Amino acid sequence: MSRMSFSCDYLEGALPEILKRMEETSMEQVPGYGFDPVSESAKDKIRKACETPKADIYFLIGGTQTNAVVIDGFLHRYEGVIAAGTGHVALHEAGAIEYCGHKVLTIPGSFDKLSAAEVEHYMENFLGDENHEHMVQPGIVYISQPTEYGSVYHKDELEALHETCQKYGLPLYIDGARLADALAAEDNDVSLPLLAHSCEAFYIGGTKCGAYIGEAVVFPHHDTIPHFFTLIKEHGALLAKGRLTGIQFDTLFTDDLYFKAGKHAVDEANRIRAVLKECGYTFDLENTTNQIFIVLENEKYKKISEEVELAFWEKKDDTHTVVRIATSWATKPENTDRLCAILRQYR
Repeated sequence: MSRMSFSCDYLEGALPEILKRMEETSMEQVPGYGFDPVSESAKDKIRKACETPKADIYFLIGGTQTNAVVIDGFLHRYEGVIAAGTGHVALHEAGAIEYCGHKVLTIPGSFDKLSAAEVEHYMENFLGDENHEHMVQPGIVYISQPTEYGSVYHKDELEALHETCQKYGLPLYIDGARLADALAAEDNDVSLPLLAHSCEAFYIGGTKCGAYIGEAVVFPHHDTIPHFFTLIKEHGALLAKGRLTGIQFDTLFTDDLYFKAGKHAVDEANRIRAVLKECGYTFDLENTTNQIFIVLENEKYKKISEEVELAFWEKKDDTHTVVRIATSWATKPENTDRLCAILRQYR
């Protein structure tokens, strides 16, 4: 029996509905750069879903590219981006933001979620420093929904954070690489319209949520970043055959496919969580989305890995490892059953 993988949530290609639409429309002649009819249809569906009729929407290829272009578009040359110490732009983007000339300003001690109180404390200390004009100026706040550790921001947390950002004139930008999973979480109380009204920009992740490639950047208010299209081109991020991303998001936002994809991933993760709790495994940090973080003895991790691929996250200590289990829109229930049996075997 072949070794399964629960190492990440973008191992498979794309939803069958997307593949069907791509094949059906492949020989149609349409304008490029995202100005084709199906891309315009996708934008209209997203505006409707977010209840933002005047929103500007752009399609990019991947999460790191999207973060780099959006953050660069918001910032002056002398500004940086505030993020949690565990934020994706701080940890796992190979210095992409710094490559654009902007420092990632991590808040000391911040872990997982970034709170309104932490941002306020950071800004008060910064502004109270008589030498702050010699320092990188905070120009934007970055979070992700869900976080790097799979936690979701709740309505009150998000609204408080946005209010604090507005107090200091800082746009709030939300990375939604796994947004479908956050929306499907059982304790989630943040809808797409609420998200859109609680930030200056966010993106709807496709790559990790059923599309081959693609992220949909949403600026709830028109012309938030003037000439953003040109900025995309400057970054080498403009896709000539924009239909490729447009058709995927047009399909994802037809018949609630995007939300169904997230729900499937979370449902399968919850089945695994139940077994982990039943067997007494240690969680490094508990959440309700599609990523599960557990602590395994190194030897047990090695034995389990002979049967199923899990993702190394970090060393906990000399004898223990934090391991990530990730489900997706494509996780087969029978594979979940096999993983659960393995976990019971090595309890």
